[in-house]
Amino acid sequence: MRAWEVQATTLDYAPVGFGDYHWVAGDAGGRRWFVTVADVRRRTFDGLAMAMDTAAALREEAGLAFVVAPLRACDGTTLRRLDRHRYAMSVFPHAAGTAGNFGDELTAADRGAVIDLLAELHATPPPLPTPPRPPELTGRAVLESCLGGPDGPWLGGPFSEPARELVAEHAGTLRRRLAELDGLAGTLGEPVVTHGEPHPGNLLCADGRWSLVDWDTAGLAPPERDLWLVAEEPGDLARYAEATGRTPDPRALAFYRLRWALDDVAEFVEWLRSPHARTPDAEQAWKGLAGTLEDLRATS
Repeated sequence: MRAWEVQATTLDYAPVGFGDYHWVAGDAGGRRWFVTVADVRRRTFDGLAMAMDTAAALREEAGLAFVVAPLRACDGTTLRRLDRHRYAMSVFPHAAGTAGNFGDELTAADRGAVIDLLAELHATPPPLPTPPRPPELTGRAVLESCLGGPDGPWLGGPFSEPARELVAEHAGTLRRRLAELDGLAGTLGEPVVTHGEPHPGNLLCADGRWSLVDWDTAGLAPPERDLWLVAEEPGDLARYAEATGRTPDPRALAFYRLRWALDDVAEFVEWLRSPHARTPDAEQAWKGLAGTLEDLRATS
């Protein structure tokens, strides 16, 4: 961690999140940092660097105190390669607070507090490095390759063939939901700076104040990209409209809700048909694939 002038004397693995790897580093004086190593084969290095730079600019230039942003290394960068092709590292301040989990339910008061943060974020002029987040389904090619006709066995690991059979069983649902997504795509409005994943797993609460972590999906998109994950009642959307003067579109909310589920399916499929072992991440991907496909069928 010399690039950040961090003299760490301890480094403890933090088993949190999905896909990336995390550690808590500490020095002899008791200071701590949160270290993230990302597998940039899952997204481009440049795209992740732009997202990290966006978060840093939101904190440093726009003064958004709720943004838990990466620290800049001595050369001003927020993301550094660890090798030529696969891994890159960011270092964050160790933020105090209690984190939730994806799927946790927030109280009405907590939802209101988070919506206020999103309203402030969405009203902030985009920093120069903010990447666009197009509405196109990131994993569409993966899904269409699975639905395109007869397919040979998937040989990547223990969950490959069960995953192939499960996708085949739900092929009709996937085709219908892809067509539904295409029909909703024309409802999207003007882009703003979005976090991308403001669910409870990326929220910290300390002394009644909320913070947002994990900015690797930050980018320009309609506000509904964030709002569908937080708003549960009409009053939540009314609060946002009052704060911003912009009324969320229910069709755009439906678009991003469906897009999230379909992208999850594509990511799980890509994971499980690739080489893998029976690891906790692979187990989680298998359970996530089965649960998401069932939800897509139940709500179609």
